[in-house]
Amino acid sequence: MRSTRGLSRAEVHERRSRGEMNTPPDDSGRSLWRILQANVFTLFTLIVGGCFGLLLALGYWQDALFGFFVIANIVIGVAQEFRAKVTLGRLAVLNAPLARVRRAEPGAEAAVDEVAVAEVALDDVLVLSAGDQVVADAVVLEASGLEVDESLLTGEAEPVGADAGREVLAGSTIVGGSGLARVIRVGPDSYANRITAEARRFSLVGSELRDSVARIIRWISIALLPIGAIVVNGQMQAAGGWAAAIESGAWRDAAVAATASIIAMVPQGLVLMTSVALAAGAVRLARQEVLVQELAAVEGLARVDMLCLDKTGTLTEGALVLDAVEEAPGLPADETGRDAALAWFAADRDANATARALGDRFPDTAAAVAPAEVPFSSVPFSSLRKWSAGQLDTGTWVLGAPDIVLRGAVDDDTPGAVATLRRCRALAESGLRTLVLARSEEPLTTSAGGGPDEHGVIAPAEAALPRGLAPIAVLTFRERVRGDAHATLGYFREQGVGIRVISGDDPRTVAAVAREAGVEQVVAGFDARELPEDEDALDAVMAREHVFGRVTPEQKKAMVLSLQRLGYTVAMTGDGVNDALALKHADMGIAMGSGAPASRAVARMVLLDGRFSRLPRIVGEGRRVIANVERLAKLFLSKTVYAILFAVTFGALLWPFPFLPRQLSIVDGLTIGLPAIVLALLPNARLYRPGFLRRAARFCVPAGLIVGAAVIGVVAYAYAGLGLPAAEVQALTVITLTLSALWVLVILARPFTRFTLPVVIAAYLGLGVVLSIPLATDFLQLRLPELEVIGVAVGVSAVASLVLEIVHRVMRR
Repeated sequence: MRSTRGLSRAEVHERRSRGEMNTPPDDSGRSLWRILQANVFTLFTLIVGGCFGLLLALGYWQDALFGFFVIANIVIGVAQEFRAKVTLGRLAVLNAPLARVRRAEPGAEAAVDEVAVAEVALDDVLVLSAGDQVVADAVVLEASGLEVDESLLTGEAEPVGADAGREVLAGSTIVGGSGLARVIRVGPDSYANRITAEARRFSLVGSELRDSVARIIRWISIALLPIGAIVVNGQMQAAGGWAAAIESGAWRDAAVAATASIIAMVPQGLVLMTSVALAAGAVRLARQEVLVQELAAVEGLARVDMLCLDKTGTLTEGALVLDAVEEAPGLPADETGRDAALAWFAADRDANATARALGDRFPDTAAAVAPAEVPFSSVPFSSLRKWSAGQLDTGTWVLGAPDIVLRGAVDDDTPGAVATLRRCRALAESGLRTLVLARSEEPLTTSAGGGPDEHGVIAPAEAALPRGLAPIAVLTFRERVRGDAHATLGYFREQGVGIRVISGDDPRTVAAVAREAGVEQVVAGFDARELPEDEDALDAVMAREHVFGRVTPEQKKAMVLSLQRLGYTVAMTGDGVNDALALKHADMGIAMGSGAPASRAVARMVLLDGRFSRLPRIVGEGRRVIANVERLAKLFLSKTVYAILFAVTFGALLWPFPFLPRQLSIVDGLTIGLPAIVLALLPNARLYRPGFLRRAARFCVPAGLIVGAAVIGVVAYAYAGLGLPAAEVQALTVITLTLSALWVLVILARPFTRFTLPVVIAAYLGLGVVLSIPLATDFLQLRLPELEVIGVAVGVSAVASLVLEIVHRVMRR
């Protein structure tokens, strides 16, 4: 065994030069420059940004209003990824701000220094005591009743003993005793950091909305190149041909018209309004103590059809409660002495979590524990020995594991010992944690026959079980299931969402908790140590079983991936480092606010108050966002369809494009922009259905073609039939396009509510206001034709609205 003196400054300096310090890994994804490149240098941004720059260079700033959307989309994309990068960069398994290490210079006594976690070196000697967090993987050199809680790493809720020679892992917590441990792995080599290294890699949450919108933008970006060429050529030919247009300067007006045609095809506001809808959802959830770490996560849980739950800290509160106290056969019942002994065990300063759970039913009061019953001697609990004892005036009382405490009683044929042990085993099989309370008339001694120290304490390693122990009571304990777990699981069951409970704890205990929480189809928990490594065999187990125990962090990840292979959209909840990999790979990772920093950092959502009942509200918010964004997409993409129709038709026919960019901006504001703000925030409880993009296309393609045909017909009549000047033609097209497109809004805004009806009315009135204010018409360069001609535009729009309504009703059927 290595010396417990610790390292000298020279040895620490030598290890620092070799990189053997406890510095955490730093790999959280793309740099800020790479993020900017990915969001700025896209085909969509370059085309739209190029149009924006061209108009500014030509001095047509009034027609460059669409530039706001370009900038907003870039800012949103960069901000989301950079925020995720910062969050992942802060991901830490260790909470401990300082570590205590032994350092010793040659010829001097060893001293205990407090150093930063990053300053712990390989081979440092850690000084550990109750409440400390282990900051690096280490092997125990000396231990005095040392107990370690590794639940954040392994999911095993019960503390384990750590004697000399045992490894203790970074991220675990000392819950009892004290000791010294030599550091054997630091930084990225430690167990916890190896688990979280994969979790630190940047990735976006899966989002049908974002992916569908991105696919739309990609298709449109590709289509812009050939369609843009047709438009530019058509406008130059309409201006008299390329050579004449360049010579006369008419190319400037042709360029503005071509830009208007190209920009009209781009659903610039769709990305922005989708982000607005998601951000509004995130704000609403924040008011309910739910932290959304990535906007797209708001829609995520609404798509989930498989919910994987960690037991400790998710289904349960992480604390034990006393379940029952049964009299054991044997000695006559002595409830007074029994209750006083249990109150003493609960109040003992060395009591472990199980014994402290007795305090609710057996409080430490003067009435319960009389002064005469102060123990003559005691044995603190040891996870290695699995019992504790107190010598009171009513006898020597022992509380501990039944098979250990009653071993001698069974050998001695003590009345009731065999029956008590059989009962304890049956209760343990049901998933309850079981202890036995026994009494003896013999005093507490060491194994060598000695007595307690001056404080009346016998060290657990030296203590001997007293002879003549007789069972008095059987005590059962269970983890406290969250009060909202049953109702929440019932909600998901009604919604058709599957449930899997995955824990590092004993399968029997996990199954008992799952049954109490309301998980159906639970007979017994599946021991994950028997999980097959073959993917097909694992998939078969995951499809069949519902509750799993003794699951390692790597297995949790494999189980999530297996469910995804089975076709499920998987949500995973957890609070420990052992959950980090599964949270990372799940479609939706949800962490508890009281959990480990690693689990909170890698999760898409954090339940700040740890209330499991928040999940149904998140589902409702996600449904609202998905339904509203689908409605927005139909609105924006209808415009894209008719804009493409305009570009191809006018370009191919070599007609002047009948809109200026500023005119289209006003039409978009009335028919899409302002209404979209309201539509994005409406309440909507519609169930999620996959196929968002297909449904949007089925609506927007016929709607766009009908609106586009109405405008093209009016333009043909104005040019060919009436020979109107360009300013009057533009006025007619603005009227026709606005009135026709507004009926698309009418369809999507139904059923009318106190929110949507005023928006629709305001949009219609807005057109009248714009056309009646000289300042507005001058800015838009519109000149109204004769009233009869305006009547033609209104009539065509009415016909288009009627056709839209008929087609919509037919499509719905």
